[in-house]
Amino acid sequence: MRKLIASIFVSLDGYMVGPNEDMGWVTDNFNAEMGKYAGDLQNSMDAILLGRVTYEIMTKYWPSQVEAAAPGADRMNNVPKMVFTKSLDKVEWGKWDNARLVRDILPEGIKNIKKLPGRNMVIYGSASIVQAMTRFGLIDEYQLLVHPVVLGAGKLLFKDITSPVSLDLIKMEKYKNGVVLLHYQPAKK
Repeated sequence: MRKLIASIFVSLDGYMVGPNEDMGWVTDNFNAEMGKYAGDLQNSMDAILLGRVTYEIMTKYWPSQVEAAAPGADRMNNVPKMVFTKSLDKVEWGKWDNARLVRDILPEGIKNIKKLPGRNMVIYGSASIVQAMTRFGLIDEYQLLVHPVVLGAGKLLFKDITSPVSLDLIKMEKYKNGVVLLHYQPAKK
């Protein structure tokens, strides 16, 4: 069965982005170890799930990139994508012509997709999608890249989660830049 993995950069105080969608604390601290992690994750997937904001950020960067200049560009540009949004009328064909618009997160639909043959499905960023999928119990693994920074404001990773979600730590790696990669899966009941 395919796994649904949430891959998220997060600050020590739980923010995915700083004020004004600032991600400088990630880009300025990105190193080769994080690049290897990103490449390994890309090689394990055959679908990307995104919210509108993350989709719009990524379409400003990835479609114009080539593998030689930006490792991972081929994979990011060619893997099918589901864009969850109610505010867009369409996804921009020509930028990522393998993206499709999805209006609602239907838990049974996601469960059925997970049962299909294939590789992992990855949610990059996309706070609202991670939050909704967490509430529905659909995420099989959280891969949190915790950065040694306190932002104090921005977009919280687990905002509006109203019921406890117990997780088991299954793997941990510390990088030379101070980032800690934590792999969690839902706790066994």
